[in-house]
Amino acid sequence: MEIEPQTVEIKDPPAKPHRFVFVLLDQFTLLCFSCAVEALRIANRMSGRRLYTWALAGEGGETATCSAGITLGLDMDLAEMNREDTILVCGGLDVQAATTKRLVGWLRREARRGAAMGGLCTAGYALAKAGLLDGRKATIHWENQDSFAEEFEEVTLTKSVFVVDGNRITTAGGTASIDLMLKVIADDHGEQLASAVADQLIYSSIRTDQDTQRLSIPTRIGVRHPKLSQVIQMMEANIEEPISPAILASDVGMSTRQLERLFRRYLNRSPKRYYMELRLQKARNLLMQTDMSVINVALASGFTSPSHFSKCYRSHYDTTPYRERGAHGVRPGA
Repeated sequence: MEIEPQTVEIKDPPAKPHRFVFVLLDQFTLLCFSCAVEALRIANRMSGRRLYTWALAGEGGETATCSAGITLGLDMDLAEMNREDTILVCGGLDVQAATTKRLVGWLRREARRGAAMGGLCTAGYALAKAGLLDGRKATIHWENQDSFAEEFEEVTLTKSVFVVDGNRITTAGGTASIDLMLKVIADDHGEQLASAVADQLIYSSIRTDQDTQRLSIPTRIGVRHPKLSQVIQMMEANIEEPISPAILASDVGMSTRQLERLFRRYLNRSPKRYYMELRLQKARNLLMQTDMSVINVALASGFTSPSHFSKCYRSHYDTTPYRERGAHGVRPGA
């Protein structure tokens, strides 16, 4: 027998529920969608009221298939929405291909009508492609950050788990949808209800828009050495114009030889090699997620010579940049 939870009293309940329209792109990420809709469902349950409703939309209005291969039935096609609705586009794999001309046109029309809208996971790309994030802050899944920054220079890209800038919302994907919805619930109906929803979700560490989406450098590399972490952070922030190991060492107050020993001890590679791997990883992301020429990819990754770039890329990935792009054909997203 199910135990009914103790409800949270809502002051000044709304006359009608707030509807969210989830636009499911092809190969959308199930987690980012389910986290968002579950938070809304639990808010209704914990308040004992119908505070929120939702509908599923997509091109064709029939079904949408997520990246895990699960197909969901849709409630509607890309039709005209109510002015009070909040539109949340859910992205995932190959978001470039899923961002069709029809979707872009529909997003622009709904934006002109004053609709609040957001992009979950990689769907910030769709909003940016429609020009709806120009001059605003936004975020996107960390795997797509490099390509997004190259394509949409007019958008201020952050590494936050979510961003709310006026009536535009973007999230980094995954469980960031929970953090976003908890903020929405708190803004609409108070912190007590948001905390009750988090408790039901067994979500003990609520993040804000000030939290970054990736683990800290020491956690990611499994090493808690402050100077090593500082150097890696400098490397990650200076991919297009690499800094020499001598300058990196000097900036953290050690000799080049000490820096070499530090990298060998903890990461089993030289600083130069580690830096090269970071640059090649960015290059691979750009090759697979953008239409940038190979020469421009090389420049964006800190290589001034295309031939040197091709040689380094082949040595690391056992294929050339041209073959890499040709082998994948359709560009994958995050």
